[in-house]
Amino acid sequence: MEKSLLIQSDNVKGLNYLLNIQNLRGKIDLVYIDPPFATGGNFTITNGRSATISNSKNGDIAYSDTLKGVDFIEFLRERLLLIRELLSEKGSIYLHIDYKIGHYVKVMMDEVFGIENFRNDITRVKCNPKNFDRIGYGNVKDLILFYTKTAHPIWHEPREKYTEKDFEKLFPKIDKQGRRYTTVPIHAPGETENGKSNQPFKGILPPVGRHWRTDVSTLEQWDKDGLIEWSSTGNPRKIIFADERDGKRVQDIWEYKDPQYPDYPTEKNPDLLDLIVRTSSNEESIVLDCFCGSGTTLKAAQLNGRKWIGIDQSEHAIRIAKEKINNIKGDLFCAPPDYAFFNEDSIEIERRLCV
Repeated sequence: MEKSLLIQSDNVKGLNYLLNIQNLRGKIDLVYIDPPFATGGNFTITNGRSATISNSKNGDIAYSDTLKGVDFIEFLRERLLLIRELLSEKGSIYLHIDYKIGHYVKVMMDEVFGIENFRNDITRVKCNPKNFDRIGYGNVKDLILFYTKTAHPIWHEPREKYTEKDFEKLFPKIDKQGRRYTTVPIHAPGETENGKSNQPFKGILPPVGRHWRTDVSTLEQWDKDGLIEWSSTGNPRKIIFADERDGKRVQDIWEYKDPQYPDYPTEKNPDLLDLIVRTSSNEESIVLDCFCGSGTTLKAAQLNGRKWIGIDQSEHAIRIAKEKINNIKGDLFCAPPDYAFFNEDSIEIERRLCV
């Protein structure tokens, strides 16, 4: 694919266009979608301001979210089956949904992508606590269902910086040079009979039912380098320095709150999309969002050096996405946007030419 693509179309038509005309079957490395949430209402834009809840009475309809129940699940299934065909063998999909319908969507995604390829149910904190009266607890989260096409996807381990409290809690010790550190066991569960991880280290064998985490020669080198701390009872532990760690692993609860004044209804935090794009795609990968809305996914892909495809039927979405993409200024680290725009008429013309 020479250029990124922005397509104004029903996304079933758009996905079939990618499969049959653009010949992208098995070539897309990452899909993020934020489809309707089966709220039963419409989302509107009034005088340039987007409604953040459905069933707003005024303004132009940005998109309709009127399908519910089985009809909504089948609506998604049809699109996910096409997406599965587009995904590469190292591809991933992140589907953003809410708590009311998400569990039903997961069961359907287990069927489409295989329960063995389910990776995470990610909780996304979307807003500040709510204090209005209701029968039930305040709802401050939605969820992201993360699946891969196979057991070997693109994966760049995401890390986040330690806070000062993290340093104090995770690295409570300080050495003579003032460096924070902690210690971890040098043995692990399980016995080995003939391997190098079951030999004596400094005359000590691993505890019963355990083995050394590495071979004895490595343990001896650690000890020589001052990376083994010996307790008063002669128990060895590996020293881990805080300043040598890249950060802590990202867990499955993310706090990325929605913009307070979005350009488009249900617009998502750009940092959330930046994390997903960096983690599950490579430079020059193709990233697809077939419910692209305001184009936040497309912008994250562009800024990270990926090709992208955005599909949406809403003229408001396409207008706002174009503005967002066109406002990206190229520099040494980011190429200026270069994309082709198609609508349903141009898709139909290409389809006829290819018949």
